[in-house]
Amino acid sequence: MLSRRTLFYACLAALFVVAIAAVSAYVRWEIAHRPHEYDGWRRTAWPFPPDHWGEGQAWRGHGLDLYVRPKLDFFLNCDARVTDDSTIDRAADLDLIDPLFEPLAPGQRIRITDLVGRSRLYKLPSREPARLAEAIAVSYRCHLIVALAVGNVADDKLRRIARRFLEADPVQDWINPQLEQK
Repeated sequence: MLSRRTLFYACLAALFVVAIAAVSAYVRWEIAHRPHEYDGWRRTAWPFPPDHWGEGQAWRGHGLDLYVRPKLDFFLNCDARVTDDSTIDRAADLDLIDPLFEPLAPGQRIRITDLVGRSRLYKLPSREPARLAEAIAVSYRCHLIVALAVGNVADDKLRRIARRFLEADPVQDWINPQLEQK
C-alpha cells in the first residue's frame, strides 16, 4: 500500500504534467491562429471572392495593404516573361479592388529575389478617397506571381518597404512551396 505522502506527490506530479500539456496546447493554438506580425506587417484575411487562381495572402502594415498570390501555369509558353505593361494591367488583380483603375506612368523593370518582372503605379478612382496602388508581376517558370500594394505608394520609401517585405521570410515561406508543387 502507498503512503498518503506518496499518493499526494503522485497526484501533484500528474497535475503538473496536465498543466504543462494544457499550456503547450494553448500556445500551439495561439501561434497557429493569431495574426502573424513581421517587421510591422500583420497577416490579414484574403478579402477577395474566390476565383480560378485561388486565394492569396494579404498583409497590412506601414499604412499599406499588400496582396500577393501566385497564378500557377499562367504562361502557356514557359519561356515567356513579363515584358510589357499589358501583362501587369491584365494580371495584377487591380480589377478586384477597382475596375476603373488608371495607370499613372509606364511600368518599370523590377527584381524581387531572383525573379524579374515589371511594376507599375495606378490610381484607384472609385475608392473614397481615391487611392494609389503599385502592381508587381514577376515570372517563375510557367507561373506568374502578382503583388499589389495599396496605399500611399507615391512615397518611394513605402514602396521600398513593401518590396523588401515581398523578399522576406513570411512571403517567401508561403509562396515557394506553392511554386514548387507544380
